[in-house]
Amino acid sequence: MLYNNSCEAYNQPVSFFYNKIGKPITTNWRPQDFVVVGLGVPICILIVLANMLVITAIIINRHFHYPIYYLLGNMAAADLFAGISYLYLVFHTGPWTINLTVNEWFIRGALINMSLTASVVNLLAVAVERHQTIFTMQLHSTMTKWRVVMLIVIIWLMAIIIGLVPTMGWNCVCDLSTCCTVAPLYSRSFLVSWAVLNLVAFFIMVAVYTRIFIYVRRKSQMMSPHTDQPVHNQTVISLMKTMSMILGAFVICWTPGLVILLLDGLNCSKCEVLKYEKYCLVLAECNSLVNPIIYSFRDTDMRTTYKRILCFPWRGMPQRERPSSIRFESVKTGAPPEKNGNNSPCSELVTSQTLFSQ
Repeated sequence: MLYNNSCEAYNQPVSFFYNKIGKPITTNWRPQDFVVVGLGVPICILIVLANMLVITAIIINRHFHYPIYYLLGNMAAADLFAGISYLYLVFHTGPWTINLTVNEWFIRGALINMSLTASVVNLLAVAVERHQTIFTMQLHSTMTKWRVVMLIVIIWLMAIIIGLVPTMGWNCVCDLSTCCTVAPLYSRSFLVSWAVLNLVAFFIMVAVYTRIFIYVRRKSQMMSPHTDQPVHNQTVISLMKTMSMILGAFVICWTPGLVILLLDGLNCSKCEVLKYEKYCLVLAECNSLVNPIIYSFRDTDMRTTYKRILCFPWRGMPQRERPSSIRFESVKTGAPPEKNGNNSPCSELVTSQTLFSQ
């Protein structure tokens, strides 16, 4: 912990900061505490399991071995990390908060900060990757696996650094007049900076995806309907719709919480931030469960891979030798897909199509 050990609040318990700022803290269990723990634990476990399923599907299915899917897998890793962070938070909140040391409180906050930062930076990386590929009318980036790995490493390094910033000194432990209400050990200046940076990142990503959509639709209208390009464009648009749904869910789930933090950082005394704090946290937590659901509904191959993992966890994925292109939502070409004689969903084979001429 990097703060001056001679400051006025050094070695004070967490309750000292809560009482100083006026945020209720008690050893008694209240109804809302039981609700938070009772709902939080199963939701967090479901988040961890669902995102482990996504990561496993991307690893074992070679049809997903493309940069965009590696980044989506990293997004699932960020969501999985968020589920673990929320689980840690659930068991260190409510009446348990009063027993935390200052270091433990900062660890709790750092885990949440890291998971959000990893998700935001990963979404930015996906937006850049999509911008680069779409404007060259490609389905997949030509980025090498080594570069993708380096990009993922950079994303997590940034998440760790930003998550540890309050612990490294940007806090109010030695300046109690700057403490905020929602997070009584955080400095208001840090809260404002962190919220603004994330909100700006949201606006940038929305602008990038809007520009890509306009470009793709304009190109689609210019193409002849008798060429192979409309099929490719339809696939690109389908992929973009999925990415936009992921981005939209992220913005919807996290923006209310960031606005609350921003208002608290600006010392808005009339905003009653504590009244909405818990609801915003629950909404942010749900985002980590939304992405696996989006993948399931939007990607046939992903959904089929899920079924095979859940039904036959001891069997490897069948490897196809024919060339394939990955897509979200199969592009209909008029021919019905082949089916295995067994009607059980667990016997479905992973199918693929060549979406445009090589």
